[in-house]
Amino acid sequence: MRKKLAIVLSGVMLLSLALTGCGGSGKSEKATEAPAAEASSDLVYAVEAGSAGAAVAEEKGFQVNEVASQADALMEVQSGTSDAAIIDLLMAGAMIGEGTSYPNLTHTDELTTEEYGVGCRKGSDLTSFINSVLYNTYSDGTLTEVATQYGVQEALVEQPECAYEPAASDSDVEAIKAKGSLVVGITDFAPMDYKDDKGEWIGFDADMAKIVAEELGVKVEFTEIDWDNKIMELDSGNIDVVWNGMTLTDEVTSSMSCSNPYCNNAQVVVVPAE
Repeated sequence: MRKKLAIVLSGVMLLSLALTGCGGSGKSEKATEAPAAEASSDLVYAVEAGSAGAAVAEEKGFQVNEVASQADALMEVQSGTSDAAIIDLLMAGAMIGEGTSYPNLTHTDELTTEEYGVGCRKGSDLTSFINSVLYNTYSDGTLTEVATQYGVQEALVEQPECAYEPAASDSDVEAIKAKGSLVVGITDFAPMDYKDDKGEWIGFDADMAKIVAEELGVKVEFTEIDWDNKIMELDSGNIDVVWNGMTLTDEVTSSMSCSNPYCNNAQVVVVPAE
């Protein structure tokens, strides 16, 4: 799962947003459609419900088979119950091709170019805290070191200078410190969040969340969520943050306080290799 993605990521168009400050205003361009995609509306595409892949399939009028996760979408293609899948490029690099879980699958068209961010509750000062950690770890090389461990270093986005700005009242940061834990909403999504042989959560996002928890002086708790319900889970207080390769779509940025983008990504079509 830790197969490096330098080869597959060389085809991604690296987009950097013009960021204003570091307060995580939640303003970001949505995933944009990449040119020259040749995917066919005659096929049935397996997509994760509520994902960026599902959104682009709907925009293009594709026939879809909605499943619970992107891993399930790959299983649909492997078993032949769907013609193709639409998943994140970073996951494709970890899960398909030689030396991976699905050596007989390959990816073809890149349907979008997009960016990943971390989601907090609207108005939360946790967003500012996370942005400051992203900047500090980018500056001292830790972010690149962690990314290299999971093969996503080519996708990193340069982080703007940022200092934590605490909320004057109703501080999520202080509430998290008081309860002693940072609850992170995730799904099983290699190479961002997945379990090792001991059943412990690891991955690029998981490891960065651990660093944020350490900076807060609290323990980290990972909670698997229904990705389609991520906004509800956040608003209800069941989790403190969504950190799971989350594409900064219009829906996400209008419903959450989002961090600065930290990784480039794309939605790609996965099919059986010829």
